[in-house]
Amino acid sequence: MSKHGEERWNSNNKPRVRCGCTNMRTVTVHGPIPPEPPRLTIFAYVTNSLDNTVSVIDTSTNTIIATIPVGNGPFGIAITPDGTRAYVTNAGGNDVSVIDTSTNTVIDTISVGGFPEGIAITPDGTRAYVTNSLGNTVSVIDTSTNTVIDTIPVGSIPQGIAITPDGTRAYVTNSLGNTVSVIDTSTNTVIDTISVGFLPIGIAITPNGTRAYVTNAVGNDVSVIDTSTNTVIATISVGNGPQGIAITPDSTRAYVTNTFDDSVSVINTSTNTVSDTISSVGDGPIGIAITPDGTRAYVTNVFGNTVSVIDTSTNTVIGAPIPVGNGPFAIAITPIGI
Repeated sequence: MSKHGEERWNSNNKPRVRCGCTNMRTVTVHGPIPPEPPRLTIFAYVTNSLDNTVSVIDTSTNTIIATIPVGNGPFGIAITPDGTRAYVTNAGGNDVSVIDTSTNTVIDTISVGGFPEGIAITPDGTRAYVTNSLGNTVSVIDTSTNTVIDTIPVGSIPQGIAITPDGTRAYVTNSLGNTVSVIDTSTNTVIDTISVGFLPIGIAITPNGTRAYVTNAVGNDVSVIDTSTNTVIATISVGNGPQGIAITPDSTRAYVTNTFDDSVSVINTSTNTVSDTISSVGDGPIGIAITPDGTRAYVTNVFGNTVSVIDTSTNTVIGAPIPVGNGPFAIAITPIGI
């Protein structure tokens, strides 16, 4: 409101603005004033594997707003589709911490198998699938009760896991078996095993569900799986020690962290070729996640104790690295503003 005016209300509860200037007139606003739209903030959650905490980054300011104590040796993290819970695998404690993202506090702890690492949540938010790397199993958590309802035998040293957009299958990387196990989530049984590259670690599925991309850490390449046939249709050479992988919401690009040469490879998914290499990230890039609008990629630098932010329109690192905890490993970004 101008310093020359004042506001009054008509009998029909519509605001009337009266200007206090010399040429006075009354302006009536017809209809209700629409409410100001809520500000939706996207948060990034980072597991700090060596100090047993999770750092929370406000992506609108790229600052830490909370540090949450969790279990022993947090590795993997996944956030429910509604953004209300974050599930953290604690490899040293053989359990999973459940974080309430509205308060950033741990509200539950769930015992799972030996040395849990990877975790993925079904699109409907009802189940969390956890890879137990020392038990060669996957634990299935009912998120309504936070209890384990099934345990699935898979391959040797399972690590990464991703679930198809329709929720019907989970793909698990078996790092010592050089395979990927395919789980039917309706029966929680393995229905296929796919041979991939040497020491598969990370896995991501395109949002359209047609392809699964697997990082092979010793092979320095990425295997591309056609999910309709569960066969490898391409192998893409990337940097040294690829581990983390994330795919843009439009399915056009895959971003791969190369841990041992401090770079990120950008794969064009239409040609399955590397279209760019980003060499200015931090020390030991390992985890990666992309914002819901696809404009930013957040990379954890495990040896540098920082997170780098990539502008995906230019494939350049923007701003200074964000200091987080000790040994940042995995990262997950809220799917909606909370």
